[in-house]
Amino acid sequence: MSVSSSAPAIPRSAVVTALALVVGGLAVIFDSTIVSIALKTLAVDLDVSVATIQWVSTAYLLALGVTIPVVGWAQARIGGKRLWMIALTIFLAASIACSLAWSAPSLIAFRIVQGVGGGLMMPLMATLAIQQVPKGASFGRLMALVSLPAALGPILGPTIGGVILNWLDWHWLFWVNVPFCLVGLLLAWKLVPKDEPAGRVRLDLVGLLLASPGVVGILYGMSRVGEPGGFARLDVWLPALVGIILLALFAWRSSRRPATALIDVGLLRLRPVASSSAVLFLSGAALYGSMLLLPLFFQLLHGVDVLTAGLLMIPQGVGALLSRTLAGKLTDTIGARAVAIAGFVIMGLATVPFAVADATTNLWWLMAVLLVRGLGTGAVMIPVMAVAYVGLEHEQVPHASLITRLAQQLGGAFGTALLAVILQWAVGSTTSLGALADGFDVAFWWAVGFTVVAIVVCFALPARPAQPSARPEMTSTSKSTAVA
Repeated sequence: MSVSSSAPAIPRSAVVTALALVVGGLAVIFDSTIVSIALKTLAVDLDVSVATIQWVSTAYLLALGVTIPVVGWAQARIGGKRLWMIALTIFLAASIACSLAWSAPSLIAFRIVQGVGGGLMMPLMATLAIQQVPKGASFGRLMALVSLPAALGPILGPTIGGVILNWLDWHWLFWVNVPFCLVGLLLAWKLVPKDEPAGRVRLDLVGLLLASPGVVGILYGMSRVGEPGGFARLDVWLPALVGIILLALFAWRSSRRPATALIDVGLLRLRPVASSSAVLFLSGAALYGSMLLLPLFFQLLHGVDVLTAGLLMIPQGVGALLSRTLAGKLTDTIGARAVAIAGFVIMGLATVPFAVADATTNLWWLMAVLLVRGLGTGAVMIPVMAVAYVGLEHEQVPHASLITRLAQQLGGAFGTALLAVILQWAVGSTTSLGALADGFDVAFWWAVGFTVVAIVVCFALPARPAQPSARPEMTSTSKSTAVA
């Protein structure tokens, strides 16, 4: 089945906007994944415990959780282009400050500021690009570009971090962001279309006081799962439970007043948004959970250092790059469901070899498997992200971006936490390579399980590509009334 020739074409302005946004977005994604492999180095150099330095990652993650729910309101209040440039400037200043940090507390404080900038930017990337596209157009090719940082960050970030830590000191981990931020600011100023604010939009303060602490509670609880005791720890289940309750209250309240809600959860009644969010939750669990396991697998079972483990991950990044263009085209021609299912099948099958591997498994074979896994990973994200915007009005796009972004963020936290506990339970205190291999096998089989569940959920995605809308493209006047 092919897309009707009467379907609106993707405007050049949307592609140009996406290109400008991707440069700045790369800084945020690379930063969060680069730092994750440097915690041990930071603990040694700053002379603090691993438990203390873990807050370099945790504080950043919690700042993201606080900020993401407010993005829609901020865009309506000051305009998307202006908000993007403010957020990128915050991230730039915080990156420089992190590189100059003199102690663990100062680094953690600057990481919180970084998280605020990053939390504003990530949902805004898709929103600003999609809002340049007329209703009824197919988003596959555009999402292949917009989602590039999200796909490459967890794969290439550890590689870049390993290279830096091998030849330079940890301060350079943050200087890497500076060129991306500076070029991203210049491109945004020149290429991103200016949009007018919607006026004095009232902030849903009660919604904010429910949503932000709710997200933070879940993210914080999941971040503590890796400690001894796992899900039974009070500082795991209590904040997570409180977070779930707060988000449930937020969803109930927002459904009763969608016009003024911080996030219009009523969009989850639409099949494309609901199915996309569910699959993104599972794909986040499968992708980010496996990104916890793979470097540890190479380091503990094969005895490689951080740099080598990062380099061994390169084939997966290459695979993701190779499949993106084709996945975008196929999404526009045969629909999101078939492409997403095929991607998850490839991803799951390419995880199985790790679930039966041990310390003697040939590394070249595993790198070939990672290349195939990357093909599946790259193919999964595009159709699932694109389908969430099918049929939405201009003012609904920011809400869909927030819902899907939060789904992926929470899914990633859940998958990482669950696989960490499973690995810890399966491995225990053993140092035997055979027992370690058995533990990793169990954890990787769970990762395969995530993909199987995702395949089932993918059948809820729309089967057909986007069809042209009978309604005319929105005027600039109506666009300016967007309220998020």
